[in-house]
Amino acid sequence: MIAAWLLLLAAALVDIAMAVALKHAEGWTRFWPSLAGLAFANGAIVLLTMALRQLPVGTAFAVFTGIGAAGAALVGIVLYGESATPLRLLLIALIIASIAGLKLTHS
Repeated sequence: MIAAWLLLLAAALVDIAMAVALKHAEGWTRFWPSLAGLAFANGAIVLLTMALRQLPVGTAFAVFTGIGAAGAALVGIVLYGESATPLRLLLIALIIASIAGLKLTHS
């Protein structure tokens, strides 16, 4: 079961990498970042699919998208100078708390 959660975490991290690559793709106008974005997207789906062998789909997909959303938001703040208002940081923290709650309640 631990391996499935690690696969899910890896899938979410690859999903964040996809978001960064697509940011650099500039609307599909740059070839290599676009290709990297597609490769990361495929990698994330493959890893998610592998995790779903042992995890319930609802929990796994919620955790996957939550980590991806919170991670992409944090990367945007750190790398691209996006807004880091207290409210935005609180909402990102709530996403992370929700992910932890889903993990803790998984039986």
